[in-house]
Amino acid sequence: MPNVLETDRNDAQRTRTVDQPTTPLADGEVRFAIESFALTANNITYAVAGDMLGYWDFFPSGDDAWGRVPAMGWATVTESAHPDVPTGDRYYGWFPLASEHVATVAPTSAGIRDDGDHRSQHAPVYRSYVATDRDPYHQDGTDAEHRHALLRGLFVTGFLADGHLALTSGSATQTVVLSASSKTAIGYAACAKARGVEVVGVTSPRNVDFVRSLPYYDQVVTYDDVDQIPAAPSTVVDMAGVASATAAVHDRLGDSIARSLTIGMSHHEAERVPVNAGPAPEFFFAPTASQALIDEKGAERHEREIAESLFTFVDASSDWLTVDVRTGAEAVAQAWSDVYDGAVPPNVGVIGSQT
Repeated sequence: MPNVLETDRNDAQRTRTVDQPTTPLADGEVRFAIESFALTANNITYAVAGDMLGYWDFFPSGDDAWGRVPAMGWATVTESAHPDVPTGDRYYGWFPLASEHVATVAPTSAGIRDDGDHRSQHAPVYRSYVATDRDPYHQDGTDAEHRHALLRGLFVTGFLADGHLALTSGSATQTVVLSASSKTAIGYAACAKARGVEVVGVTSPRNVDFVRSLPYYDQVVTYDDVDQIPAAPSTVVDMAGVASATAAVHDRLGDSIARSLTIGMSHHEAERVPVNAGPAPEFFFAPTASQALIDEKGAERHEREIAESLFTFVDASSDWLTVDVRTGAEAVAQAWSDVYDGAVPPNVGVIGSQT
């Protein structure tokens, strides 16, 4: 029977696997067979900040105590009650951690979108499913698709954050990246490095060697050594959500900081500490940044630059990222636990499949 992994909305470490009986489709619905999905620290952020950011609304569970975390992955339409959506088409987009998914859809130029009433308030990027045969970012092969599931969304977030800071941070010549071993951080660092910005990574002692081995960081320090960060005009990008670490960097750089962005919460249990020096950190919202860059560059140039940068980054990831595929309900539940606990090394990316 089809199943789905659900997460306790008040304790993201707790999960349960729930059977999903197969029911007839209503007009306009399709049934996806979900092939695979990525499990990263970002998915933990979606659970921890699910109420604040609305991620629980993507795929309602019908039980207020339990939620279904969205993940990027690949799926095939196996049954369709929409006259313009054929079976057999493959799509990349947001899916629950499940073996099947039913959605009310509407065709778009690039594929289909989730047209359910509960999705009407979500940004288009979160409702879109890109058809593989119309996907400008698609690269053939199972390994490439796994890497895209793991890296595409995270890289694009980093690309948008770098573009946002390029537009808004004035003369900043340095960027300081907290949780520098996270995949979003690595993608952001690659973009900033390509733009000629000095990139300083801040990470835990256990990840220092890995982060230093990457070609994207000019300097790497631990959280205890932020006093070694050069006092240059800077931006701060926090992937960790550790306010004490952000506060320490702000104390070090003070008014040298042009902008400070919080993008993730990979250290989701960290104690909250006020930031007193420099500008207040802002929570980064990718859709708003994307629209600003489109307004600045035009949609065609924006998409072309993303594609070129993404292909370079994904191809280079074979030098530092190993794909770990977890298959079956028990394996996916264990994978969630491993990612939540920080037990997955930074040079490993976890792909889950419930079937």
